[in-house]
Amino acid sequence: MWDFSISRSLGLMGRTMPFILLRVAIYAGIAVAYVLVTGAGAGIGWGVGAFGDEDFRAGSVFWGGAIGFGLTAGILYFLREYILYIVKAGHIAVLVELLDGRQIPGGKPQLAYATAVVKQRFGEASLLFAVDQLVKGVLRAVTGLMQGIASILPIPGLQQVTGLLRAFLNIAVGFVDEVILAHAIRTGSTNPWASARTALVLYGQNYKPMLKNAAWLTLIVCGLSFLVFLLMLAPATALVWLVPGAWSAGGFVFALIFAWAVKAALIEPFAIACMMDVYFRTVEGQTPNPEWDAKLSSLSKQFNTIKDKAAGWRPGGSTARADVSP
Repeated sequence: MWDFSISRSLGLMGRTMPFILLRVAIYAGIAVAYVLVTGAGAGIGWGVGAFGDEDFRAGSVFWGGAIGFGLTAGILYFLREYILYIVKAGHIAVLVELLDGRQIPGGKPQLAYATAVVKQRFGEASLLFAVDQLVKGVLRAVTGLMQGIASILPIPGLQQVTGLLRAFLNIAVGFVDEVILAHAIRTGSTNPWASARTALVLYGQNYKPMLKNAAWLTLIVCGLSFLVFLLMLAPATALVWLVPGAWSAGGFVFALIFAWAVKAALIEPFAIACMMDVYFRTVEGQTPNPEWDAKLSSLSKQFNTIKDKAAGWRPGGSTARADVSP
């Protein structure tokens, strides 16, 4: 089946409780913001709808809620670099130390320690974000290998099945890209682009066990997230009745928001800890294969961008901004 230890990963989460609590606070705050702003938008729509008939009011409530939801999503979009830098990368830095058997401080000092490590390796949040986006593009190219292979096999219906598999594995990429970032922290590299290049080549030459474990984790995460969604339906539906006009879609939307918050705060760090454990053990003692370096260069323009950034890197972050277009 899989190569990761569920009990060990849960133990790692327990030992990084300051970061778990930080994640819970941040994502709970985001969920509350979604509910409040969406509810306020629906309430404004309900008020505007008073100037029309029943159908007009229903449409006003819907569009008011949708605008509130979109406004919150837009603000969150601009905060994504900060969340990656402070919350996700910091948590990864602590997990790296624990996986390698080193001691780390507890409580607030753990947060300060992790922030210092991330800043030392990546400098500013913009650089870490640029590396992360390019890494995702390369990982999607690796998963595309399967679809390319299927296209030349004379098996009826295989291409459609493989297309679904690729879509599924693209979701799993979300658990792998942060493992690539962990490699830079673990190796102590001062050139984040060169570290990302090395980590991606190591991932590519071990893509079968990595994708297998990522696929299992995707099933586990999706299953747990769906269960949380079902559990959240009742309180979310009850909350909708506090919204003027009782926005009909609100219960479903709020339950999705709550399930996403739980997934981001508690389920995702578990999956990342599992993938880090698998990756570190799989690549232990290996060196990057030049054939895979060349293969990734031919598969992905993002990988070539990473290589160029690595070659041109100077201490101080002269390549902090990068083209992260897909």
